[in-house]
Formats: sequence, structure tokens, C-alpha cells
Amino acid sequence: MLLLDRVRAGDREALNALMSRYLPILERWATGRLPVWARGTMETGDLVQETLIRAFKTIERFEPRGEGALLAYLRQAVRNRITDEVRAQTRRPAASVIDTDHRDPAASPLEMAVGSEALRRYEAALQQLRPIDREAIIARVEMGYDYGELATALGKPTAGAARLAVTRALARLARLMEESDSASG
Repeated sequence: MLLLDRVRAGDREALNALMSRYLPILERWATGRLPVWARGTMETGDLVQETLIRAFKTIERFEPRGEGALLAYLRQAVRNRITDEVRAQTRRPAASVIDTDHRDPAASPLEMAVGSEALRRYEAALQQLRPIDREAIIARVEMGYDYGELATALGKPTAGAARLAVTRALARLARLMEESDSASG
């Protein structure tokens, strides 16, 4: 958390380093989560960048509680900003009926890969995992971290240790999804 401490002390170089680290990761994660109809003049990349700037302006309120906490905090800030943007767009009069599902009608890359029903099971099972397992899966599967980046984010000593943590977390996730499938079938 040395960079975070430097940002709190007003170090612009440290701020730029954190922005460079998290902006592409959060842009990848946010892609497809802001429905096309809710974008207006704001593209996803702009929304993420604006959110990070706001988050770092008030970073003194953030209390790190372990490795990956900053990423989780920033991802939640982006999620909240997307929700705010959707709400703002739904308050404006529209010429057509607004999709209350708040999702882009086009399938996300994840939905295309696994299908919408599997995605619902994935999301439900993901919420049942321990936070560290959930973070490992989200960082690897949804955000595209390589194992070296993941080792740093999860506080693991090596990329191999991060790979093993993800493998175990995915096994737990698969087990929960199978249980969900068995219970509903």
C-alpha cells in the first residue's frame, strides 16, 4: 500500500501510477455493463476514468482491509457510477419504453461464452464464495489479470501460488453451480 500512502500525501506521480494500474483493468470490467441506451454522451472509458478521479480525491476515507481491497473499492465505485448513470437516463423522458432490466440487449462477452442461464448461475454462485475466492475469480476471469498481476493483487508470493488460488476458487465455484443446477432440476 506504499503507493496509496503516497497518493494520500499528495504525490501526483503515485496517483498516476495507480491510475495507470487500475484504469485498463476497470475499463475491461465495465465494458458492456453500461447499457448503450444509458450512455448518452458518456462512453464507458470516460465513466471509469471520471470515477477513478473522484475516488482518488476522497481516498482518505478508504480503509484497506487486505490485499485486493483497493481494487474491490474502485470496482464498487465504478458499479455505483454505472447505476447512477442508468438512473439518470431513466429519469429523462424517452420516446420509447425503457428496458427496466438495465442491461445492454446485446449479449456480453461472458454471456456469449457461457449463455445467459449459466451466467445467472455463475453470478449466484459467485456471491456464495468467500470474498478472497470471489476476488480471485473476478480478477482473473472478468478483468483478465495475468497470474503475476493476480499474485500482487491477492498478496500471493508467486504467480504459481496465484494460479493455484484461482484454480481452487474456480473448483469451489463449479461445485456451487452444480449444486444450484441439481437443486433447480
